[in-house]
Amino acid sequence: MSARPIDEPHRVSSQLELLFDLTFVIGVAAVTARFGHSIGEGHGLAGLIPFLQVFFAIWWAWMNFTWFASSYDCDDVSYRVLTMLQMAGVLVLAAGVPAAADRGDYGVVTLGYLIMRMALVAQWVRAGVEDPASRRTALRYAAGITLVQVGWVLRYLLAEQGALPAPALLPIFVVLITVEMAVPWWAERAGATTWHPHHIAERYGLFTIILLGESVLAASRGVEGALEAGRVSVSFVVIAFSGLVLLFAIWWLYFLVQAGDGLSDRRHRSYLWGYGHYGIFAALAALGAGLEVAVERTGHDVAASSVACGYAVAIPVGVCVTLIWAVHALVAAEPVIRPAAVVVFLIVIVSLPLAASSIGLAGVVAAIAVACVLLVAVTILARNHGGRRHSGPRQGARTPSPAA
Repeated sequence: MSARPIDEPHRVSSQLELLFDLTFVIGVAAVTARFGHSIGEGHGLAGLIPFLQVFFAIWWAWMNFTWFASSYDCDDVSYRVLTMLQMAGVLVLAAGVPAAADRGDYGVVTLGYLIMRMALVAQWVRAGVEDPASRRTALRYAAGITLVQVGWVLRYLLAEQGALPAPALLPIFVVLITVEMAVPWWAERAGATTWHPHHIAERYGLFTIILLGESVLAASRGVEGALEAGRVSVSFVVIAFSGLVLLFAIWWLYFLVQAGDGLSDRRHRSYLWGYGHYGIFAALAALGAGLEVAVERTGHDVAASSVACGYAVAIPVGVCVTLIWAVHALVAAEPVIRPAAVVVFLIVIVSLPLAASSIGLAGVVAAIAVACVLLVAVTILARNHGGRRHSGPRQGARTPSPAA
């Protein structure tokens, strides 16, 4: 197991990485379904913290494996078996989502997370043994991850024994995730790993598509519920179609920037870029839950009001678009989505749910979709105008080579 080069040509996701992602589909589907259930019962705010906590475990495990694989994917028997163990941990974690969401019982979630993380520790230890040049970095990763896992297990055990009061659990969780996110920064100070910028950009793009697909799946569950109730209406059709347009517009905005080149030129911004995707991914999963409830409300009676359902769609969309603009700004040479357009967009979509009593929930979701489409159109027009204005090499400028 030796470090792979950062400029390896034609580096793409391996078949094992794609299989690995499929197990996370199950975990994301489980946490999205439970959050949608909480929204439908009128307890969206109460269900938000458990959703964000469990989703962090899913995202963090996926992200850590992704960056490790970008540096050390040797695809031999040991590597594949340890990857399979991480996949098993995801499935265990997914099985514990209902208990965590309904009763605050994080035992199975903690066990699944422990399996994932310790399998990754074994990968880092192997890298430290077999790659002397990066030994200090690899062993720092292994030690840091192990110590934080001790903290997670102690948190659960002390909470089960009543040694930790309930109000202390959330602050301890925040401390532990802060330490988790500091481990890569600390480890990389001993020497940077050789992650491949275009490979990382592709992996994040693929996971974005998975989250968009999860939103489609969640909305389809709402469609299924409405069809079973036999209450198909104009509102049902409007919300279902608007949800598809909304997801397509978000996909369009995200992929306006190919992040590989930007990460290659600005490797020092990789932490902010990578960590910023937690908000994008969580918002996409939450959007799926909101769309599911919105569609279901046309065929079933749900406790959540139309205003609450409108905000369950509007807030994730606003968070997602804002963070897409932010991560683009980190790696793009020039702004792609105009900040002024984002501000106007946020003001509009945050105001729309308040009009639910006048235009109905279907009108709110449709208006949010229209706002997203207009943002895409404005962004494309501004980009094309800027491209024409700056087209052609400057006098005396050197044309970059294809390799550059």
